[in-house]
Amino acid sequence: MQYDYIIVGAGSGGATLASRLADRCPEATIALIEAGPHTQRNAFVNTPFGIAALVPFKRKTNYGYETVPQPALNGRRGYQPRGRGMGGSSAINAMIYTRGHPLDYDEWARLGCEGWAWPDVLPVFRRAEGNARGANAWHGADGPLSVSDLHYRNPFAHRFIDAAIDAGFPANDDFNGPEQEGIGFYQVTQRDGRRCSVAHAYLYDKTRSNLHVIADATVLRVVFDGRRATGVELARAGRVETLAARAEIVLAAGAFNTPQLLMCSGIGPEAPLRALGIGVVHDAPGVGENLIDHIDFTLNKRVTSTEPVGFSLRGFAKMAAAVPPFIRHGSGMLSSNIAEAGGFIKSDPSLDRPDLQLHFCTALVDDHNRRMHWGHGYSLHVCVLRPKSRGTVTLASADARDAPLIDPRFLSDSRDLDLLVRGAQCARRIFEAPALASHGGTELFTLRDATEAQLREQIAEHADTIYHPVGTCRMGGDALAVVDPQLRVRGVTALRIADASVMPTLIGGNTNAPTVMIGERAADFMVAARRAGGAQSSGSPVSLRDRV
Repeated sequence: MQYDYIIVGAGSGGATLASRLADRCPEATIALIEAGPHTQRNAFVNTPFGIAALVPFKRKTNYGYETVPQPALNGRRGYQPRGRGMGGSSAINAMIYTRGHPLDYDEWARLGCEGWAWPDVLPVFRRAEGNARGANAWHGADGPLSVSDLHYRNPFAHRFIDAAIDAGFPANDDFNGPEQEGIGFYQVTQRDGRRCSVAHAYLYDKTRSNLHVIADATVLRVVFDGRRATGVELARAGRVETLAARAEIVLAAGAFNTPQLLMCSGIGPEAPLRALGIGVVHDAPGVGENLIDHIDFTLNKRVTSTEPVGFSLRGFAKMAAAVPPFIRHGSGMLSSNIAEAGGFIKSDPSLDRPDLQLHFCTALVDDHNRRMHWGHGYSLHVCVLRPKSRGTVTLASADARDAPLIDPRFLSDSRDLDLLVRGAQCARRIFEAPALASHGGTELFTLRDATEAQLREQIAEHADTIYHPVGTCRMGGDALAVVDPQLRVRGVTALRIADASVMPTLIGGNTNAPTVMIGERAADFMVAARRAGGAQSSGSPVSLRDRV
């Protein structure tokens, strides 16, 4: 079967791109291929509180990857949940809507990503956003991605905010407004109290006759004619088949699977590919390099309370009572994303932007909620926003169905550990402020009076990702950059990337909204190329005759 465009991956970048391209080019035929299932009627996906069951376990909607052993984490394998299904990780994430700091994007432009500075991307964020608060200079109200305030706010989330203010941190009711720094409630990607994944925002909103959505199909490799991408080979229903593309192919499989698919297709560092028997289309040593992720440390505290602090083994009766109001009105505890509040703080007041992020969860969250504890409690996560450590994604085999080798090299740069220690000390100040401390409780594994050396040991034993891997096919203008500023893969034609793997640096915040923005921009580039007379890649025009 032949299409004009083939998009691999229906996550935050791919789903956004597919719908925008289909709407703006109704004459073009588009195939959107997703390895996982449809999620439109998945109760765990649609119920915000369902994150408690989606993240901890490998399942049809979660790849549930593990890293290679991490020396700085006492040799532990980190856990890397990634969305597998329509909506990608936006179908299993905490729905937090943050964009990062404006200076993050100005830095991209300085690194050779022309056209990606804050003034360039802000209009795209606004175009994508449908904020229930309404439109202003910072926000859009008419975009497909629904953004709203939480329908339910736990009493302990309010107490966390009060405690943080008591500890000297400023309040902030809009982290995507004029100032990012401060503490408050997060806005979330929800519609009527239910999860608004990117699939719900961009794919399930209407039927598009020119968009063919293919679920439960794993792309094995991109097919090339010389250096031109001409199709993809995929496996579904026990068969392997090839789909052809007349114009362009776009990879949007995420920071782990996109570099894996490139390498399985012959684009990557030459020697390792040949060692696995993969024919080299283009020697691209930057593929799979520059993996950056937010390293996170969590303080947990069990409390004795008659209030429903959040999810717990004792809380099933209260959650059962929360079902009717959620079904009727999208309200009550089940509309909570659990990570209701948090914010952005500075380890040093002289910094030009926050370097630490807090997520306050109204539940005991130990080892990604894979280790359960009896009783009620809350947790406070702190992560390093712009880590210096850099990791890799490499191939375990030549088969794209096998998990790649993920090595974030967490804390390999000692500056990250130093900053995480300072962040944990900030979190300790908040725990000890009266608004929280007055409710008592017992911490699970941290030592209240820990020395700095003991705190470093606790971090090595418990720190891990907070799910924001980026950068493995980074954008830029240098020889090691995998894509150019129009997201075209260097060294080949008719191939682009539209996901978080293209980020040259990790933005200071959650990565869902920036990845949607990347999908929107990819659509802009591809529509412009089509209207100019043909799809383009690596600066080489493709004639209309070539596309027929």
